Amino acid sequence: MRPILFDVGRRAKLLTPLLLAALLPACATLTVDEERQLGAQIAQQVRGELRFVRDAVVVDYVRSIGDKIVRAAGPQPFEYHFEVVEDDEINAFTGPAGHIYIHTETILRARNASELAAVLAHEIGHGVRRHIAKSYGRSRGAGTLHQAGVLAASVFGYGGLVDMGGGLAAMTVLNSFTRSEESEADAFAIEVLPAAGYDPNGLLTFLEVVRETGGPDVPAFLSSHPGTEDRMAEVEALIAARPPAPGLRVTDRGRLEIIKRRIRLLTREVRPAGGRQPL
Repeated sequence: MRPILFDVGRRAKLLTPLLLAALLPACATLTVDEERQLGAQIAQQVRGELRFVRDAVVVDYVRSIGDKIVRAAGPQPFEYHFEVVEDDEINAFTGPAGHIYIHTETILRARNASELAAVLAHEIGHGVRRHIAKSYGRSRGAGTLHQAGVLAASVFGYGGLVDMGGGLAAMTVLNSFTRSEESEADAFAIEVLPAAGYDPNGLLTFLEVVRETGGPDVPAFLSSHPGTEDRMAEVEALIAARPPAPGLRVTDRGRLEIIKRRIRLLTREVRPAGGRQPL
């Protein structure tokens, strides 16, 4: 996640959700109410740190896919929220209590609707399985009052840690999932996508996109996983164990392409000749 800098006064305001996290009872996991409260406050701060796409057509498109997946997952303790972040990095991440964020570059790189749905399903899986709550509890058990102190220092700009940001710093800690939790989110995606009408092979083919993109920086979407090849093998095995029924949605009759064109116009995205082109 790209670092974002703020003045000291703003960093002081961003400390609120972090102090809330530090003061919550030291328990194995956050309760639903605690996670909901923390999620609302961090989401508010993140809105001031990231550039969001506000276009209703783009946002409604992403939300419509996310809502289908949430409905297929069954009753949930949270209301899920989907936001589109204007950013040229392939990424998606999860906030507490069902706040899901997806970068515009991820949408542009998705080759079909099933791939975009797979990314959203993976992130929703973290929310459904309450990995954020467990991550917080695990961090507290490991003495993450120290981490909370590091985050507080980053918010105020002490100790050379100003590049961590405020709400985003909290997101980074809270998205410190174990490899087993990342694999569980993949397994959830493969299970829920057919119920939502999407081909789960979209997860596998999107990983191919990530592999082809290459580069030294590993997206947060892959950060806690084994290498891309190993992850692809795990996903392929999971799909083979539960072969999807025929006729599941891969494309959406050109709607994704319309959304991509709209994003490029909205973000004034210009690709140099011979440079990296959207897929």
